[in-house]
Amino acid sequence: MRELLRLPATEIAAAVAKGDLSAVEVTRVHLDRIAGVDGEVAAFLHVDAAGALAAARSIDEQRTKGEPLGPLAGVPIAIKDVLTTRGVPTTCGSRILDGWRPPYDATVVRKVRAAGLIPLGKANMDEFAMGSSTENSAFRPTRNPWDLTRIPGGSSGGSAAAVAAFEAPLALGTDTGGSIRQPAAVCGLVGAKPTYGGVSRYGLVAFSSSLDQAGPLTRTVLDAALLHEAIAGHDPLDSTSIDTPVPSLAAEVGRDVAGMRVGVVRELSGEGYQPEVEERFREAVALLGDLDAEIVEVSCPHFAYALPAYYLIAPSEASSNLARFDGMRYGLRAGDDGVASAEEVMSRTRAAGFGAEVKRRIMIGTYALSSGYYEAYYGQAQKVRTLIARDFDAAYQQVDVLVSPTTPTTAFPLGERVDDPMAMYLADLCTIPANLAGVPSMSLPCGLADGLPVGFQIMAPALADDRMYRVAGALEAELDARRGHPLLDEVPAL
Repeated sequence: MRELLRLPATEIAAAVAKGDLSAVEVTRVHLDRIAGVDGEVAAFLHVDAAGALAAARSIDEQRTKGEPLGPLAGVPIAIKDVLTTRGVPTTCGSRILDGWRPPYDATVVRKVRAAGLIPLGKANMDEFAMGSSTENSAFRPTRNPWDLTRIPGGSSGGSAAAVAAFEAPLALGTDTGGSIRQPAAVCGLVGAKPTYGGVSRYGLVAFSSSLDQAGPLTRTVLDAALLHEAIAGHDPLDSTSIDTPVPSLAAEVGRDVAGMRVGVVRELSGEGYQPEVEERFREAVALLGDLDAEIVEVSCPHFAYALPAYYLIAPSEASSNLARFDGMRYGLRAGDDGVASAEEVMSRTRAAGFGAEVKRRIMIGTYALSSGYYEAYYGQAQKVRTLIARDFDAAYQQVDVLVSPTTPTTAFPLGERVDDPMAMYLADLCTIPANLAGVPSMSLPCGLADGLPVGFQIMAPALADDRMYRVAGALEAELDARRGHPLLDEVPAL
């Protein structure tokens, strides 16, 4: 069982295709793992064992009939609870949607099923994806499998913890300001945010519509590339979906980086960064130099304003998107005693159903959009967003990719920042610029600091997702060659 759990998704799929393993056997092993450790980790909000086993039997039947299987067919996957899943509870980590069972699948969930992957259930998350630690879940906090006293990152902390705890080989997360990459970094995983519009948002319950993107969380770069390919592509149900062919990402993973220009972002280091995190980052940059990449220091001066700009734009969009949760049509309905007016029902429902962080961001966003303040706050933030996009454009005139630490520190203790929102927000300091500009970005593990994982961030121009996989694949191979084993082999057994 232990050996199967630690196999990369590609190897599991190959074994299923050959008949060396059945999809049902693989699924049962992972369901048993969830039953054994998730009481401590709390990665899942809902486990759909019956649905997973039914999907696995279907894959085995296809193989028996000689039907072709995809490169990830038969591999279990965890789905972040912000992605609608037909007939399965989808709560977004919020009491306001407790028990809601959507009548349809998100496009990425539909594509996952079509690729032959096996959804195990819904992963825990910060409520409506608002948070960096998964402590804002309305149901329970998730714990980091490396150290159960520490956070797994957020908002996709449940997805990351499920993969790091070997409860699932793959997971889907979403990334609005770093919510895939930051959990990947602190849990020792690979996590990718695609180009905005490269993956459909249909069925992704909106937090900030101009920033949200779904993407993979995996244990290897190749697994991430294949899952990214499986969920990418144009979707007429999403008006922001880009109608361009999906590049072959997996084909880039084995290529070398000789002659590529790698830009180290000057503004994403220094004061406030854990020294050991910077050390691991600089060591990884040096490895790319050893692989004959050209290392260049690049300045992106407006990145310093990304955090405040984000915390005006994202709450403003959230205040509009979350207005639909009114207790009238679905989800929680509070205070309906037969006498209360519709306005009172809405007010009581939102008071009871939304958590403190969601209320905080709704109020910030409503204020920023209000008459007399719109241009001073939201309008100015959008201008800063344009300057950040121009910084990226200028940088990519000099280099092929940009790199930085993924997050300034390793996983911090549970409870350490819950009463300090600004300290919590700083966890996304390095990841937010890519969301504001809509460019692809990913994190991969580059070593340990005091026994905890450190993430290495790679950013590429819009629609050049293949370029970041090329760099990530080469760096991963070199890191593993020097370590002699994948980083996740070091996770203490739960």
